[in-house]
Amino acid sequence: MEAILQNHYNITTLFPNEWPAEKDISSDEDEGLPPKSTMVNQVRRSKSRFSALDRSGSYRQKLPGTETTRDGTENLVQKDEPDSLGSFPSVVQVLRQRGLPVEDDIKLRNRFLLSSTTFSPSLFLSQVHNDASTDSLLQGLDFLSRSIEKKSASLKILVESNFERFVRAKATIDNVYNEMRDQGREPESPTTPRRPHSRPGSKVGTHGRQLSGPLSPNLGSDKPLPSDKKKNALIKESEYGVAGIKAPLLEVAIKAQEVWGPALGGREKEETLKAILATVEKNRGLFEIAASLQDAIKRKDHEMLVEEYTKARKFADDARYLVENANYKRVPLTDVEVHQVIVTARMWTDVESQIDSFKRDAWRTLTGMHFNKQSTKEEGKPEEHMELISIMLEIGVEENPIWFWLLSRYDSLKNKITATCERSKVEIEILRRHLANGEKPTLRMLATHLRSVSTQGRQGDTAKMDTAKVLEFWDHVYGSINTLLATQGGILGEVIEYWETARSFIDGKAQKNLPVGIDGQSLQHHRLSMDGVRELEKGVIEIINVIREHLFSFFSDPPIEDISLLFSPLPTTPLTPKTPLSAALSPLSDTRFRFDKNNIPPPSPKLGESWEKYAFWPPYANALSGVHYLAKILILIGAAASEMASLRLPERGDTSSGLTEQLKSLVAGVRERCVQAVCAAWNADADNVKVLEDWTRSPERRDLTNMPARFMALESTILGSTQKILYVSEAMSKPGSTDVVVPPSVKLLSMVRTQFVTSLYKTLGGMVENAEKGMRISDDDWDEAADELTVPARKGIEDSSLSSIDASNQSTRLLLTLSSLSTLTTETVPNLISLFESSFSVKLTDESKTIRDVLSQIDSRLFKSYTLPISQHLTATISSGINTPHWAPPTTSFNSNHTRDPSPYVYSILLSLVIVHTEVSTISAPLTPRILKHLFEHISTALITTFRLRERYSLPALMQATLDVEFLAQTLSSYTTEKASATQTDIYQVLDAKTDNEARVMLQNELPSLRLILKRLRESTKGEFACFRRVKRGTVVERPGSRGREG
Repeated sequence: MEAILQNHYNITTLFPNEWPAEKDISSDEDEGLPPKSTMVNQVRRSKSRFSALDRSGSYRQKLPGTETTRDGTENLVQKDEPDSLGSFPSVVQVLRQRGLPVEDDIKLRNRFLLSSTTFSPSLFLSQVHNDASTDSLLQGLDFLSRSIEKKSASLKILVESNFERFVRAKATIDNVYNEMRDQGREPESPTTPRRPHSRPGSKVGTHGRQLSGPLSPNLGSDKPLPSDKKKNALIKESEYGVAGIKAPLLEVAIKAQEVWGPALGGREKEETLKAILATVEKNRGLFEIAASLQDAIKRKDHEMLVEEYTKARKFADDARYLVENANYKRVPLTDVEVHQVIVTARMWTDVESQIDSFKRDAWRTLTGMHFNKQSTKEEGKPEEHMELISIMLEIGVEENPIWFWLLSRYDSLKNKITATCERSKVEIEILRRHLANGEKPTLRMLATHLRSVSTQGRQGDTAKMDTAKVLEFWDHVYGSINTLLATQGGILGEVIEYWETARSFIDGKAQKNLPVGIDGQSLQHHRLSMDGVRELEKGVIEIINVIREHLFSFFSDPPIEDISLLFSPLPTTPLTPKTPLSAALSPLSDTRFRFDKNNIPPPSPKLGESWEKYAFWPPYANALSGVHYLAKILILIGAAASEMASLRLPERGDTSSGLTEQLKSLVAGVRERCVQAVCAAWNADADNVKVLEDWTRSPERRDLTNMPARFMALESTILGSTQKILYVSEAMSKPGSTDVVVPPSVKLLSMVRTQFVTSLYKTLGGMVENAEKGMRISDDDWDEAADELTVPARKGIEDSSLSSIDASNQSTRLLLTLSSLSTLTTETVPNLISLFESSFSVKLTDESKTIRDVLSQIDSRLFKSYTLPISQHLTATISSGINTPHWAPPTTSFNSNHTRDPSPYVYSILLSLVIVHTEVSTISAPLTPRILKHLFEHISTALITTFRLRERYSLPALMQATLDVEFLAQTLSSYTTEKASATQTDIYQVLDAKTDNEARVMLQNELPSLRLILKRLRESTKGEFACFRRVKRGTVVERPGSRGREG
């Protein structure tokens, strides 16, 4: 407002001490016109034809604030005016504040006023707007554009409103021009057509009448003109009025050039060259800075860049001080100083442009610099992001590069985790659908996989524990989780590294070696604000929650339905050249992830299988491969959860403690789902564990098949891996790790306990089924009629007589199964129970008793299945032999001296026992005593039962019965039991009860002869029944059954 008032009243101050003298001069007097009162009294005269050129009639009026000199000369330059860029109300006031003498020096002031012809834009900007920012200058440009548009509109209105005056002025100007042009020209012939003049006439200035009178341009044109007028005429012959003075001026110029040209020109050039050379030599470093800076940026020589930039700032500060000092002292700059300032300004403009470009490139580079840990980092060499942050702090930036890098790293990690998790889910589902829509593995394949476990205590072949596609699925699941959770080369490792780096910045450790910048201007960036620290902490917690939620949903949710992400483009986040290969997923490079959008894999069929509700479990996979991979996966998850809980995140509200509890819940939830899936697969495998039996002998014990050892190895492997799943002990092996693995719940232990006992029961049931069910063996394929329950004997066994087994013989299967059951009862099952109790700290007291009872029942059942046919045969032989009429010699022909032999049925019984002995001892020798003792007991029982059927025994019958019983007893003495001995005693009592006293007395007399007969019989049958003899320790005997009974 102050400036407006000063301009309007044309005063320098709002509180003047005296009346300005120029205010006493009337504007009419300035214009050379009489006063208005005089003009009123004068008689109105007609206007001249040149009235349009009269100043009093023009539109121009005196503008407020314009200057009028003492001699009455007026110009349009104002004493002051507002800022043309709209920033200040008064330019002079701003310059006065800057210390410039604009009130005393009019020429200096006019260089800052837009209304002056000497206005200097560069000087105006450097002084009035020396501290303006780019944004404020852009706003000023917009303001100036709008002002120009407004003035253009005003001029347009001016022209439209005074158009008639402009037309009259144009006509008058044309007439004056024609008169001046025609002055001195020769009159033209009336018959000669008049040549139009070069200046076109006004289109609107043509009048309908010819001008006449003393001022008419055509008046007297037919009279010759004097020579002086012709000389000054505006015609080509007189060079438009300058021909009279042109020749003298040209002569003077030639003379001056001849006299003073060589001297003045040479000295001027010399002085100019000297000044230029001196300036170049003096400011050589100034001229070389821009090129050196550009070269340093190109070579990425950051040390040289900082050095050159520091030099440039020093030159710029010196020039700025030079100008400020001149302003302060109010003395003008010398030409040398002005040149110095201009050169420095140009240099600084170039340097600033290069530095700004370098900063933009540095911001982009810092945004993508995410993998900065170098495995082979040179000693003492800083990390790349720290090096870049250091150079940016050194040259000075407005934004904080530390905070910028931390935020960009956070965004990159979060986007990478989200993209990786979502894509891995889809890839796993694709593999799962392929397996579900494929063929179910046959029992032959299952047998091959279950037998892959080593029985020698060594690591089995993991490549054979399941089908190739199932193992591919497991490998992909493990690889995906390892990519996400690995601390070395995985995404979690990057998160941990990010938090450690952020923590070092928060604690101020990382900034110790960072520069503070020029004049300490970057020191403000060395400390992160409290809000920034809280944002970083929340960001890390958010990243951890993203990982945790993905893992939990992957294991707890059912398989996903939408797989459209597979056909979407990969994330646009670029991987920098420093990205490790282990951290980058490239699923599209695999052919199994290349599908036609119109032929996507169909959803898995609903068959009621247990694996249909698990996204992480491959269809038709067995428990062996499942526990192997899930144990490794649980170790990864447990170790990762421990690492995430050990990040020393702040305990603000529910952040830290809540995060630890969430990680514990994650491990517990994943573990529970894994155990459920394992138990379901374990139960399915237990139904088919009978395929472990291939009816081939164990290389360690020839009386057993491979079934017990294989079952022991299979169960031990499953129990060992399940123990790793439940306790995740290997995840806590790192010192200082936070324990996020809670002990397994009673529910989980009970689930595993029940499944373990169930697997034992189902295995025993399968063994009984294998032993009792008949089958036909094929060398090439399973016999479908046998329900794929057994596997044919292997070919290529070196000792076929000992290794190959006739699995089509039920007796053979029963004997081998009995032997296996014996081993299971005494060794395998107790060892498995002990292993379970030590692994899970659970006692199986009741279950152990029940299992032993079941084993006993199964053993009795199979033992009876084997011995019952033989016992029935022996009973029939005994009954038919004793009940035959010729069993005992008749009483009339009885002679005490007659040579007696045991009855034929006795030899038949012994021969049958020899066959049984041979079979049992060949197939399973440890069962021989048990079976023969049982058969001897049965023989004794059958004898007493048959003897009781006869009403009376004569002496010959009594002696024959005694001989038969004693011969059998002495021959089978090695297999006598207490029950058999008691039965024999009962036989003699039955015989004694069914004879008379006379026969008893005579029998006593015949006993010595019976002993001799029995002795003779033993000697004569020593070779025939040698298999029944007790073998002394250390005695090598012939294999039983090598010799048969002759005759």
